[in-house]
Amino acid sequence: MLQVTIGEIAEQVIVVTPSTKCELIYSIFKEKPEVEGVVVCTDDRPIGLVTKTKFYQKLSIQYGFDLFMKRTIDLVMITDPLIVDHAVPITEASAQAMDRAQEHLYDYVIVTKEDRLIGIASIRNLLMKLAEEQISIARYSNPLTGLPGNFEIKNALKTALSFGKYTILYIDINLFKAFNDSFGFKLGDEVIQYTATALKETVLQRSTSLESFVGHIGGDDFIAILPHHDFQGICQTLIYKFEQYTHQFYSAEELAQGYIRGISRMGIVENIPLVGLSIAVIQNINTSFRSIEEISKEAARIKKRCKSMGRSVFLTSEKTS
Repeated sequence: MLQVTIGEIAEQVIVVTPSTKCELIYSIFKEKPEVEGVVVCTDDRPIGLVTKTKFYQKLSIQYGFDLFMKRTIDLVMITDPLIVDHAVPITEASAQAMDRAQEHLYDYVIVTKEDRLIGIASIRNLLMKLAEEQISIARYSNPLTGLPGNFEIKNALKTALSFGKYTILYIDINLFKAFNDSFGFKLGDEVIQYTATALKETVLQRSTSLESFVGHIGGDDFIAILPHHDFQGICQTLIYKFEQYTHQFYSAEELAQGYIRGISRMGIVENIPLVGLSIAVIQNINTSFRSIEEISKEAARIKKRCKSMGRSVFLTSEKTS
């Protein structure tokens, strides 16, 4: 899912050099009460932060005013402020900000691009934007798994079409209806939730790219978008995790024979294969897709082949795995 980055909410800030006298900073805070801090830079690279609170604390000590007023600001600045790159999502930046010592919780977060200052984010604005994003995510998320739903999936697919490389995984749980009928809806929901967790762990937590995406189409259908073509390991891990989890619900005999005895939709007792995963793999290697509709049509074709194999499998347009 595309996330709001801290660079998008960065604001302009007053910048001074390390040789700036404290008396000038005092004048800035006095004349501009809305200013809570200034950034200290050398060649546009931030090296420190001066907050109004800490600055006044320095001046309030005995002889502090006389001691510091004619001296340079580098003597009183915070030398290790939180500095984050503009591309960092606000969720990650918020976590870093809240992980600071209590005395620095409300300090500005300094935002850079290629190590050069582009602005600051106040904690107030950072948390407000974070709340807005969480509300937006909740509005369009699947209530069972918390994953982005079809609105976000559509946007993510549109974005993927512009990638130089992409792999789209359409994930479906084989025989989920039969599993629900045999084990009950509560356990069925748990399997859906576990599948979502396995996808997040395998696709998102291992990825260094903000362009990786996982969504819940609905029911037992999921989607993952990768900004590369290295899908084999991901698919193998997904299937392994899913089968490790779901095999606990079967007896040793059922696992050995590969099916359970159950009642079909026609009311007939029959052998029902174990639940598994079908993964249809779409890539822009030998085929260029022009629309989401073309991708969905190809995915449906491949997924039909997956289902026909009666086991956990991932298939591309060209080969079986």
